[in-house]
Amino acid sequence: MLIVMKSDATEEEIRSVVERIESVGGTAHVSSGREVTLIGAIGDTDTEVRVSELELDGLPGVSKVVAILKPYKLASREQHREASVFEIGGAMIGGEHFCLMAGPCTVESREQLMATAQVVKDAGANMLRGGAYKPRTSPYAFQGLGVEGLKLLAEAKAQFGLPIVTELMDARDVEPVLEVADVIQLGARNMQNYGLLAEVGRAGRPVLLKRGLSATLEEFVLAAEYILKEGNEKVMLCERGIRTFETAYRFTLDLMAVPVLKQMTHLPIVVDPSHAAGRRDLVESLSLAAAAAGADGIIVETHPNPEEAICDGPQALRASEFADYAQKVEQVARIAGKAPFLRAGQTA
Repeated sequence: MLIVMKSDATEEEIRSVVERIESVGGTAHVSSGREVTLIGAIGDTDTEVRVSELELDGLPGVSKVVAILKPYKLASREQHREASVFEIGGAMIGGEHFCLMAGPCTVESREQLMATAQVVKDAGANMLRGGAYKPRTSPYAFQGLGVEGLKLLAEAKAQFGLPIVTELMDARDVEPVLEVADVIQLGARNMQNYGLLAEVGRAGRPVLLKRGLSATLEEFVLAAEYILKEGNEKVMLCERGIRTFETAYRFTLDLMAVPVLKQMTHLPIVVDPSHAAGRRDLVESLSLAAAAAGADGIIVETHPNPEEAICDGPQALRASEFADYAQKVEQVARIAGKAPFLRAGQTA
């Protein structure tokens, strides 16, 4: 249920509505826009019935009460009409802001990470991505450096000043990851790991949630709802390709998901062209298409020497070519109406 407050509603009137919702076991989520304040009343079916019996539309300051028809309440455009804009470690994403996240698939060594971080920063990218823990199809494949990888990411963050995006696979690793990560990445294989989603929601750190290999868009947004429900409002959705009948490339990048998700939800939409393609020669084309489709950001892999990479070398952009790539992406993002690669407080 969504309670729309009048434009001149006072803080006391808003607080009164919140208290009434909470008095019957509901959870109130307040969203203050430029013109009106919206209050989402969230709970199970029984709670929704009790809230509906409160006759909130008769309270002072209330304009109207509207039923939220979508199963995802907090992520819905009904609850939050304006596109969400997040400031993360000085980087901006959402609304008119485009964000480029780049770095190696996995942290292999200090030399590899620092060289890549220098390239990423020089090209103007907003965030440095790198995996300390790596989910692999084979249990015998390289699984990441773990805590040592996190220490190297912390060193790169201190030296280059870029916010860090790194993956969390296990709730037992939340604390060490939180010490380093500005954005916690949840991979496609964990999209429906609901216990982990809730744990990350309680951690309160911005989250980059990747779409599952066979997930529908509604299932994808409902996964984000698990995080939002715990009070973490900074969730970004990442389209990274889905499994179809096609075998010419690794996954099918569903670019139609970008505009459709923007109709469904207020959350920023990021695209991962690297994992979708699995091939370096396709990454730039997919990136430009994603920017043109209106994506709020791209997360892409780059490596000083992809031929020697331990993980996903064939899909990583060569670091020597990254600056040219970033410039092209920025140009297309501008055409699509974005102000890309800006830090907090900067103007286009």
